[in-house]
Amino acid sequence: MFTGIIETLGKIENVVREKENLHLTVSSVFTNELKIDQSVAHNGVCLTVVSIDEEKYTVTAIKETLEKTTIGSLVQGELVNLERGMKLGDRLDGHIVQGHVDETGECVAIVEDGGSTIFTFEYHSEKNNITIEKGSITINGVSLTVVNSQKNRFSVAIIPFTLEHTTFSHLKKGDKVNLEFDVIGKYVCRLQALRD
Repeated sequence: MFTGIIETLGKIENVVREKENLHLTVSSVFTNELKIDQSVAHNGVCLTVVSIDEEKYTVTAIKETLEKTTIGSLVQGELVNLERGMKLGDRLDGHIVQGHVDETGECVAIVEDGGSTIFTFEYHSEKNNITIEKGSITINGVSLTVVNSQKNRFSVAIIPFTLEHTTFSHLKKGDKVNLEFDVIGKYVCRLQALRD
């Protein structure tokens, strides 16, 4: 369980394919606090720490994860948003994030807007995911508030602090992102579908 409040950026140090799995070695400022078998969200994807070597640790993404997220496109030297699992009793400053990406989306517009930056994303209609105005969305692991919710499209307004301390500063029009829709909204949609 995560909150979508990014702790730090990590750097991809090595990428190794083994059959249908992908092993990512990452360096971060909190590696010395990690333990084997701990969960860490990488651009919003919950992955398990399988080894630790000084300031670097390794996680493994399986075929299912690679097919449904952007993790398989990461390359050596690339930065990723990192968040460790939340501690019971901590503040929930973002929203409830599972680290289970629902689908990928595409950045279709970036506009400067009087001190903030508006990013607009499109996603697939056939998956029946939805956003609502002022609802929560997780983009590459970052908990954000939806503005301008439309069918298969929404925008978020990024403040300068978030832009500077996450991978949003590197995001370009046309880039793919990991999307995790609000868990409560997903249950409501599923219940409604069962009733219809």
